[in-house]
Amino acid sequence: MLIPKTTRRRSGPGGMDAAAAEALALRALAWIAADDDRLMRFLALAGIGLDEVRARAASPAFLGGVLDCLLGDEGWVVEFAREAGIEPAMPAAARRLLPGAGGEFSP
Repeated sequence: MLIPKTTRRRSGPGGMDAAAAEALALRALAWIAADDDRLMRFLALAGIGLDEVRARAASPAFLGGVLDCLLGDEGWVVEFAREAGIEPAMPAAARRLLPGAGGEFSP
């Protein structure tokens, strides 16, 4: 039986799928938001305010951007991974499963 394209999930390392990648990105967003300095840096880099973060937090493309921000600072990756109890490679693996990775463009 063929599975409709809209319900197929990309799978990455360790069996991570898009839903798990989104969940990890939401954890990263919460981690960023838990510290005022990190949050201010994220907002400045993203060029948005808190209201827009709240409005877009469920968007897979936005969550990809959250991981882009996290991955832009190796110290953040290491600290987030330690606090989240995950391998430091997991945020990069999750990023590859979300829109916008690898130059992908979706209008």
